[in-house]
Amino acid sequence: MNIDHFFKNWGIDQNPFRAEEARDDELYQRIMGDEMTHPEFEKIMGTFERPGTAVVFGEKGSGKTAIRLLIEERIRRHNTAQPERKAWVVAYDDLNPFLDHLSRHPSQTRHGKAAEFPEIRLADHQDNLLVIAVTKLVDLLNGDDETNADARAARKAVRRMSRQKRVDLAELALLYDLPTRSSQETRWFALRRLLRVGSVLNQAVCLRMGVVGTVLAGVSLGLHSMMGEPALLVSTVFFGLLGLYAGFRWITQAFRLRSLARKVAKEIRVVPRPAAAVAKRLGEMSTSDLATQPVPVPGDQDSRYDLMTRLIRILEECGYSSMYVLMDRADEPARVNGDARRMRDIVWPMLNNKFLQQERMGFKLLLPIELGYLVKKEEAAFFQQARLDKQNMVDRLEWTGPTLYDICSKRLLSAAGPEAKVKKLTDLFEPDVTPGDLIDALDQMHQPRDAFKFLYQVFQEHCKNTPDDLAKFTVPKLVLEQIRKQQSQRVKELYRGLTPS
Repeated sequence: MNIDHFFKNWGIDQNPFRAEEARDDELYQRIMGDEMTHPEFEKIMGTFERPGTAVVFGEKGSGKTAIRLLIEERIRRHNTAQPERKAWVVAYDDLNPFLDHLSRHPSQTRHGKAAEFPEIRLADHQDNLLVIAVTKLVDLLNGDDETNADARAARKAVRRMSRQKRVDLAELALLYDLPTRSSQETRWFALRRLLRVGSVLNQAVCLRMGVVGTVLAGVSLGLHSMMGEPALLVSTVFFGLLGLYAGFRWITQAFRLRSLARKVAKEIRVVPRPAAAVAKRLGEMSTSDLATQPVPVPGDQDSRYDLMTRLIRILEECGYSSMYVLMDRADEPARVNGDARRMRDIVWPMLNNKFLQQERMGFKLLLPIELGYLVKKEEAAFFQQARLDKQNMVDRLEWTGPTLYDICSKRLLSAAGPEAKVKKLTDLFEPDVTPGDLIDALDQMHQPRDAFKFLYQVFQEHCKNTPDDLAKFTVPKLVLEQIRKQQSQRVKELYRGLTPS
């Protein structure tokens, strides 16, 4: 018997237990607004009034990605209900570009070859978060879609900002904007025009003034030698002095800006931008503006905190009162490939109390259980710096049989059509299968992904051994017990590292 035939008989539109990954689970996307989640979700989520940090460790399949998706859904609903106090989301779930840029930075290369796995600092994470947040903001401001109400409102807000905040945004874009679909120069020009910042005597203007002044001085001197007019001698002196002043200004600024740009390019390792490009953009800013701006250079510890604070103040002008950083899938980058030591090298720099407790920022770190084991092996100095006691830590996402039973029942009923004959999960089984039997079996699965695999296999096994002309639409207890033994053994082997899934 076909399994679709089995479910159609009950009025169920789709197999509710075939999905194994929350990102691709259409059914979960549809029902997650109904608060079907882990009992500790509220602790992890916190409040929008005072966003805080949560550090969560969980097995593969324990629901970390589902929790992240539900946090994103909660934020979307909050943003709709509170348009003046929205939350800005930084999705920190794809670390491949971060690791690739770091590995190719000159500080990490050996004999011209990129490092297999880079050394990672807290500053690198701070820079990468600024890259993601600033690029997303510039995308919004430079969007071509005039029907986007958020983009129109953000552009109006940015135009009304104080000059200091407009300069702050220009510097943030200069350092961290990293588009993937359009030209950096085009975006930079459009943003500068929107912000109305820059220098009247920038590098390009000084260079042109120097060249024009020198040429006009030469022309005036030639005409004076031919005609002997005193006025031409005065103009020669004037244009000569103008050319000298502009040339001197251009040379001194060029040396200073190139020196600063080299330091910036050396220090910000996650942005593949050469020093010459940084120097060119710095040269388009006012010297007096740059003098008051924090710029990350080697040995500096605090400029990134200052830049993040300034970014949050800019976002506040656009209607965003807080920022959420959602970290997930730390085990999936190609350069990590599930290696617990490399996961530790990525995550440990972030476990810093000053970093995690920044004002108006909520960090949600959804981490593999392997890191939970490594945390317990650390020494006192690590815990003193991380202060995990202040980070709403969940040392293991655990699921009980009753909770898994409720989740599976909810999925079943959500997949049922309006004329469905099923009212509860036990309807699909023979009368001698009680809710207690299912709860006990699901308790042995420990987590949602394995619970879904278990039920999927139960129904698959029943259909596989039932002919179409003898179709039977309830599962015997014998099949339930047989699959329970197989799946519980698989889960035990999974935890012992003897099987991949």
